[in-house]
Amino acid sequence: MYIAIEGIDTCGKSTQIEKLKEIYKQAVFTKEPGGTDIGLSIRDIVLNKEVKSKSAEMFLFLADRAEHFEQIIKPNQDKLIISDRSLISGIAYATHFIDEINAIVEMNRFALDNKFPDGVIFLKLSKEELTNRVSLKQKDKIENRGIEYMLKIQQNIKSVLQLLNLNYIEIDASLDVDNITKKIVQFLKDFDKGC
Repeated sequence: MYIAIEGIDTCGKSTQIEKLKEIYKQAVFTKEPGGTDIGLSIRDIVLNKEVKSKSAEMFLFLADRAEHFEQIIKPNQDKLIISDRSLISGIAYATHFIDEINAIVEMNRFALDNKFPDGVIFLKLSKEELTNRVSLKQKDKIENRGIEYMLKIQQNIKSVLQLLNLNYIEIDASLDVDNITKKIVQFLKDFDKGC
């Protein structure tokens, strides 16, 4: 079962993944970008180098996604895989700059050999909570694009989930950490029963 945890920066994905590692000790935990050696290099380029072309940025993420699929997703399909981000974020970010969403979806379909996440946990932040969280940390290249940009990406994530007709749960990311974990665990139990 391939599960993706989605949401914009500061929504608490990393915190929840650490909690889930304590519960699902046999699961494979990974992330995009950066789940492989090549992915780490690509992540460094995207976050710390000046990539002028938005198309080039998208292709870097696609390269990471294809390598991630080959090294992590494909060999572990008989296990529970929990990934910090997936093609959903990739499409959400790409469609902010590139209008051809159908082409972007098809490129992702090709990179993933048509294997999309079986279920998605979408952690959503209000504008007020996002503003507060971003003000408390040092911003990376993506966060420096501003609150409105991040909120647009968050809306794009929801649109992509609906477009791809994926099974997902939307959780208020401002809730207590343990409460969010309980909701995720319940979603995974319910989803596993339905498979």
